[in-house]
Amino acid sequence: MPVDVVMPQMGESIFEGTITKWLKKPGDKVERDEPLFEISTDKVDAEIPSPTAGVLKEIKFGEGKTVPIQTVVAVIDGAGGAAAEAPAASAPAPQAQKTEKAAASATPPAPAKQAPAPSAQASSAPKPAAAAPPSGNERIHSSPLVRRMAKEHGIDLNAVGGTGAAGRITKEDIEAYLAQSEKQDEAAPAARSVAPSAAPSAPARQTPPPPSSGAPSQVTLEVGVPREKLYFGNYEVVPMTPMRQKIAEHMVMSKHVSPHVYSVDEIDMTKVAAIRAKAKDEFERRYETKLTFMPFFVKAAVAGLRAYPTLNASLDGTNVVMHKEINIGIAVALDWGLLVPVVKGADEKNLLGIQRTMNDLAERARSKKLKPEEVQESTFSITNPGVFGGLFGLPVISQPNVGILGLGAIEKRPVVINDSIAIRSMCYVTLSYDHRVVDGAIAHQFLHKVKETLENWSEPLV
Repeated sequence: MPVDVVMPQMGESIFEGTITKWLKKPGDKVERDEPLFEISTDKVDAEIPSPTAGVLKEIKFGEGKTVPIQTVVAVIDGAGGAAAEAPAASAPAPQAQKTEKAAASATPPAPAKQAPAPSAQASSAPKPAAAAPPSGNERIHSSPLVRRMAKEHGIDLNAVGGTGAAGRITKEDIEAYLAQSEKQDEAAPAARSVAPSAAPSAPARQTPPPPSSGAPSQVTLEVGVPREKLYFGNYEVVPMTPMRQKIAEHMVMSKHVSPHVYSVDEIDMTKVAAIRAKAKDEFERRYETKLTFMPFFVKAAVAGLRAYPTLNASLDGTNVVMHKEINIGIAVALDWGLLVPVVKGADEKNLLGIQRTMNDLAERARSKKLKPEEVQESTFSITNPGVFGGLFGLPVISQPNVGILGLGAIEKRPVVINDSIAIRSMCYVTLSYDHRVVDGAIAHQFLHKVKETLENWSEPLV
């Protein structure tokens, strides 16, 4: 019995996902809950398990395609190929039919070529406005990215038909609308000319020639071009991965939405460094987890957020949402991008609990095992460029938070203490904050609380 595999909803605010890799091909046997394909969303990269055991019969969308949630992306023959073959051996006619079906399912290029069809049809069909645009008094369902794209290109969203869940307008709907508009603009002068050379050539856009001199200013790559390095003279073009595209969208959106202001302070980490150096070996032996500096910073940030809750907030229109829970997002650098898993209820955990939670989240982030809820609901974030040797950084706020703490490298420097020069373990910390909600006075008071907590550390490790 055929079983549909659908694009799952990986969180409340997620309405689409990008297929980054198929782990099986048509004709392969799959077990229930065996990883079937990988997706990238606004929130998380994840492996999607098979909903049933059987044989992968058909892949409807190839790698690199962005698909709305609840859309069928593949079909699995739940009965399994082996069970179906036994009766077919004694019946020539059904066997011939099975052979034809097997040949169709074993040929992956056919479904792969169908994937770009929506955009191709969109460019030759009437504008998407025909797909029941919402009336002026109805709320238009769209993401911040879609609204920003519409604003940049001067598009009235009421004129765009939504193909997403519940009529939601997706990025692909905007792109299809733009493509159709460009097609009509090109067709107007072409209609006045009889020269057949006016028709655009699709292959020419797939392999753009290099400019005569200097680095390329713009190189347009079609969706179907493989994600690999393309060489043109003395430079190369590397298309962004889906995750890199999501990161780019989030960073641009955050800088566009939040007026960023930065405050910097310096913390004497000598006492914490001594406590950690003395306890780390016994800590790892007893609790089977390494003791890093990060949980000390998390606990200090919790103390700061308790004292100055304005930084433990988010903005909803003209309303400031003051969060009761303290959920700290910890930026994790991956080989293929960046994720921010969340330590939920950080204010209720001791140092050991925070360390174990962070280690578990980081490990599963690198193996793509995070759940959607584990990268959501952060109320404040911390990033640590210092682990790579950075003196300090000016991080971009992780929306919808209003603040993010950046940690610099901990290194020994000469400082003046009581009119004497001493060698101390020092660290620069940076607070990036949204000036719509947080003023400079609050920001510096928060940093002072973090500094005071770390320089006078008195809390037990467990």
